[in-house]
Amino acid sequence: MPRNRTKKNRDAYAKHAARQRPRRWCNTGHEFIAHPIGSTRTAGGPNTTRLRHFVQQLATLVERGLPEADTLSQGTTLLAALVAHDDWLPDAYTQPNPERYQQYLLHADALGRFSVVSFVWGPGQATPIHDHTVWGLIGMLRGAEDSQAYARTPDGRWAPQGAPLRLHPGLVEAVSPSIGDVHRVSNAWEGQTSISIHVYGANIGAVQRSVYLEDGAKKPFISGYSNTTLPNLWDLSRNPATAA
Repeated sequence: MPRNRTKKNRDAYAKHAARQRPRRWCNTGHEFIAHPIGSTRTAGGPNTTRLRHFVQQLATLVERGLPEADTLSQGTTLLAALVAHDDWLPDAYTQPNPERYQQYLLHADALGRFSVVSFVWGPGQATPIHDHTVWGLIGMLRGAEDSQAYARTPDGRWAPQGAPLRLHPGLVEAVSPSIGDVHRVSNAWEGQTSISIHVYGANIGAVQRSVYLEDGAKKPFISGYSNTTLPNLWDLSRNPATAA
């Protein structure tokens, strides 16, 4: 996704940083109940075993070469299981930036078949209208996110399609050129950071994509990533029993 920078967002972030009390949301049936962020973390730090197992399961799924619809369906189940817990994401990949939302690479498949990214949204931050060009899954970990789909009109403009979809923790959205690939995403909360975990069917930070203006104009971009180091998922020396 492209990045944004506004004075309004910087001001909102400054207020947020001074008084924020982070919270997470757990889905219990049709109700959402708040609990303090980090309440499920262990004293030893984040439970990165969850992320490692997710990456392994996703690699196995992609290796099967299933039709895209099946990959999205089964991938949704895997991602929903990951974001049902908020005890595994290292703090370095949860940090907002007052200038723009952050895109932290968590894992990139060596063959370029998929990538896993933590998107961190400061208060009021949003994307322009954009595409992905590959399949993707968005799972909500903390806070809330609004996703507004767009469709091209007969005169070539881009217009909102239906009502925005609000994602709360535990919920997963799918995107793809085959089912709908153009949308605009925003942090649903003006006074709090939100975090979503994205999975794409490519090394998304290296894919040339497009931003769209409502008048139909198109601008290419390559997003890159906000980090230069990755979480270490593979050093099992401290606890070999977690290798399975």
